[in-house]
Amino acid sequence: MLSIGEFSKLSQLTVKTLRFYHEEGLLIPAYVDPDTGYRFYDVSAIEAARVITYLRSLEFSLGDIKELLSHQAEENILDVLERQQAALNSRIKQLRKAAISINQFIIEERQARDMSQMANQVQEKKLEPVLVAGIRMQGKYNECGSAFAKIGRSLGRFICGKPLLLHYDSEYKEEAADFEACLPVRQRKDVAGIAVRELAGGRCVSLVHQGPYEQLGRSYAKIFEHINDRKYRAILPTREVYLKGPGMIFKGNPKKYLTEIQVLIETDRHQKRT
Repeated sequence: MLSIGEFSKLSQLTVKTLRFYHEEGLLIPAYVDPDTGYRFYDVSAIEAARVITYLRSLEFSLGDIKELLSHQAEENILDVLERQQAALNSRIKQLRKAAISINQFIIEERQARDMSQMANQVQEKKLEPVLVAGIRMQGKYNECGSAFAKIGRSLGRFICGKPLLLHYDSEYKEEAADFEACLPVRQRKDVAGIAVRELAGGRCVSLVHQGPYEQLGRSYAKIFEHINDRKYRAILPTREVYLKGPGMIFKGNPKKYLTEIQVLIETDRHQKRT
């Protein structure tokens, strides 16, 4: 057996470190003299010492190293390390995916902030009444496409404006949202499942949002900040007019989508809804 000094030279670990590893149950001496307390090590422990030094250089915690070495009696240390290597490779793969996702999120957020700064400012204006053909439904917002398609097929030659979506909920609903897909039309025509009616006009606060629909929240925040600062009262339904968006065949570039958000309001001078 080797004294702690001899083992220190061979393992390139200080005596202080060896004592610490002993106290932590990481590298146990083969024998401790009960009278002097001197530690003695078996030559075979040098392999474990080398593994510990290597793993510590990779910033493994003492707890992780202890867990690895606990299996050494059951299997070869290289087998243990190979299994750990496979686990690390799997983790690296997951982290790479996460890093790519985070990078994409950062890029989109920066673009959204830039777009938000360049987008049209909040404005107040008057909306005139407009004849629309609409389908009111409950579900997910992205299901409105089928309603727009049905109106387009049924009233194609009567359509005279950009599609708009009316939001009747006062809060966000993921599954059972209450909304109405509408298209302006020149004249009335009876079609089953489609309501043709006059959409009331009135004073509104509006803003043209540039960018993906998923980032409309920033523009809504600007509008409602304007409304709250002036103590206006928002009137439902709010409106989204799709000035530029995906076509029937090609999706286009979401960064270039243009959506005008319109929120009808009542003020102290305008208490009756028009």
